[in-house]
Amino acid sequence: MDSLPQTLLAPALALVAWTLVMLVWLYATRIPAMTKLKIDPQEAARTGKIPELPVTVTRVADNYNHLHEQPTLFYAVAIIGHLALPENDVTGGAMAGDPIAFYAAWIFVALRIVHSLIQATVNLIMARFMVFLVSAAVLGVLLWRVAAAVFAS
Repeated sequence: MDSLPQTLLAPALALVAWTLVMLVWLYATRIPAMTKLKIDPQEAARTGKIPELPVTVTRVADNYNHLHEQPTLFYAVAIIGHLALPENDVTGGAMAGDPIAFYAAWIFVALRIVHSLIQATVNLIMARFMVFLVSAAVLGVLLWRVAAAVFAS
């Protein structure tokens, strides 16, 4: 990871990019399914009101929605960490002095991608839940590191 910027903004940006990948996947599955089933787009005006869609299509949409839940906490912590940590300067980046927080951020992103792939494909609930729990713990570590630095200054 030496070629990556040593900042929390890079993993945050990567998760935004992944969310857009899931958005493309959502429409790449939903639009053909709705066309095949002859569902009027107006019938989809309210989320969850088109039960005829195959589960393989709805799982992708469910995951896209999940990427707007726990990850929003990650974005807040990443931005706070980037702005508030004393190492935040033009040369070092926000996390140059805290590799634990830097790697925790990347691990969180990787786990969210794994969570997405599990949910959008095989949807094994216990596997997905374990990945969710570990990602929540990693987010907790990141929060702890950022909070410690913020309150120490």
